[in-house]
Amino acid sequence: MSISSTRVVIALSGGVDSSVAAYLLKDKGYDVLGVFMKNWHDESVTISEECPWLEDSYDAMLVAQKLNIPFKVIDLSSQYKEKIVDYMFNEYESGNTPNPDVLCNREIKFDVFLETAKQLNADFIATGHYARVLSIDKSNKTYYALKSGIDVEKDQSYFLCQLNQYQLSKSLFPIGNLKKDEVREIAKKQGLITAEKKDSQGLCFIGKVKLPDFLQQKLVRKKGNVILISRDNDIYKKDFGYDDYAYQKEDGKIIGNHIGSHFFTIGQRKGLSIGGMKEPLFILATDTSNNLIYVGEGSDHPGLYRKSLKVYADNFHIVNPHYNILNLNKLKARIRYRQALQEVSIKADKDCFYFDFTKNQKAIARGQFISIYKSDELIASGVID
Repeated sequence: MSISSTRVVIALSGGVDSSVAAYLLKDKGYDVLGVFMKNWHDESVTISEECPWLEDSYDAMLVAQKLNIPFKVIDLSSQYKEKIVDYMFNEYESGNTPNPDVLCNREIKFDVFLETAKQLNADFIATGHYARVLSIDKSNKTYYALKSGIDVEKDQSYFLCQLNQYQLSKSLFPIGNLKKDEVREIAKKQGLITAEKKDSQGLCFIGKVKLPDFLQQKLVRKKGNVILISRDNDIYKKDFGYDDYAYQKEDGKIIGNHIGSHFFTIGQRKGLSIGGMKEPLFILATDTSNNLIYVGEGSDHPGLYRKSLKVYADNFHIVNPHYNILNLNKLKARIRYRQALQEVSIKADKDCFYFDFTKNQKAIARGQFISIYKSDELIASGVID
């Protein structure tokens, strides 16, 4: 198949990264169609006087016009609500910390959007992610390797950690071999309106949305106690293995109240509005069953750190099935976006995968994703329990 007859449907978000990705595809001679995804209608949770999607869709349209490629807007809001929003509410209500960007890529952009693109006769979809996909032939079979972006500071492979081989085989990441300043320079040279536009800080594909306000659309405020745990508490002398510290109310003292434990997450510093402490307060744990929050003073509080975690086998995902992860050495992992890769060893039984880090990890939160790397290739991931 020639490049000129290869149709690529690119997700134009209205940002500089997808704009340049579209330009690079067009410059190579692909048959490019730009599509903007509208994923949210409720403007009551947006930053004051700013529409979460209209401005972005307009910028995406102007980029398509500049590049002389066809453009259309598709409404995926019902699928987004079902697959992402409802899941987020349920997870926060249960005391977990989901990652909407990882879920949105797995469930919307590389699933619903991919299927929509196929109906538009797409051979591939493309995005503005800082990541790379390489096809590798092994034992008469082709595997698709998800590689980190060249720009270490912007690498977004973590957000793609739940993609499967089929999704990777249909995906192009045109800016994965570029650094951010190179992307902006290309945008300037091509006169793209997004060249100086700031990167989005909103929820995945929704726009400028404040997460606390977003959560309070459904989760109810419920007053509860904030419990201070001292750094010399006997609980830190016990071995909890791969589980969280099991705090009880009597382990500390009440120092104030909160608006609902489901609005907070482990490691969070802001939002408690409790003063008079020698050092900043950090959330060590939440108990949504009893509506309690446990906190500690200082960023070096022992309750913030653990060396181990586990992932249930049902929540473990192999990105590249060419590897037997239990037979590999010198693996590294990260538990959040932009975290430096950490040395880790892995073992498993029939129920769980167990991860032991060389160094202490700060604020391990249930519901987040751990991604595992062999050199610069993301080979597996899982939901932290």
